[in-house]
Parts: sequence; structure tokens; C-alpha cells
Amino acid sequence: MRIFNRKARFKYQILEKVEAGIVLTGAEIKSIRAGRATLSESFARIKDGEVFLVNANITPWMGSQKYVDSRRERKLLLHKNQILNWQGKISGGNLTLVPLSIYIKHNLAKVELALAKSKSKFDKRAALKKKAIERDIAREIRGEKK
Repeated sequence: MRIFNRKARFKYQILEKVEAGIVLTGAEIKSIRAGRATLSESFARIKDGEVFLVNANITPWMGSQKYVDSRRERKLLLHKNQILNWQGKISGGNLTLVPLSIYIKHNLAKVELALAKSKSKFDKRAALKKKAIERDIAREIRGEKK
């Protein structure tokens, strides 16, 4: 089961990607396995040499006894060199850390994190136009009418 951030590739130009572990409670890992999480408005932040996933919505599992905030900050597990490298790149320019997906790998939850640059409005329009043209070409090949 993979949970994608569908808006990330539309809003941002992806420069680098890395796989990071995520610190979760038992109820949160059950929710991710059930596919009850969204990354649409989430981002990552480097604070005091650690990386945190902010605003990711992981709905609490129904059988959970205690209430957990579904949008709390969750610590991401990366090597110190990776964190320092990305911290330097972020401070140098207008870059941000964006989660692309959450998935289960060898019974552990992982986050695919990307160093990204925001696209301009023109770039977003060009991407939509290209997608529409490709859809029309595929429709013509199949022989469908408009």
C-alpha cells in the first residue's frame, strides 16, 4: 500500500529524493497499513538538526484507546550527513522538503522525501496543456470520438 502526495509533482519541480524512516505510534502504523492517511498539504521541516513531517494527516485507528492528534509533527529518520547537506541547500535558495509518498517496506513505514523547487504559474499551465494534448492523442489512437 502506497499513499501518494498527488499535488507535489504538480506544484514542485523535484530535484533530489531520499527514503526516510518515520517515528509512529502503534495506532498510526495500523492506519497507514489500512491506507487512511493523506499528504496533500504536508511538508517537512529541519529543526535543531532533526527532520519533522508537518501537517500529514494520519487518522487514528478505530480500536485505539487514547486520542492522538492526526496532524501532529512526526520525526523522520535520516543520516546526519543527509540532513546537513539538505539544510545547506535549503538555506542557500528557495527550496523546500516535500513528502511524495508513505509506504510500508519490510514491515516499517517509510516516507519518500524530496528536495523540491516551487513551479511558476506558467510551468503549471504548460504541464496541464501537455497532459491534455497527450490525452487527445491517446484518444485519437484508440479511435474514440470527442
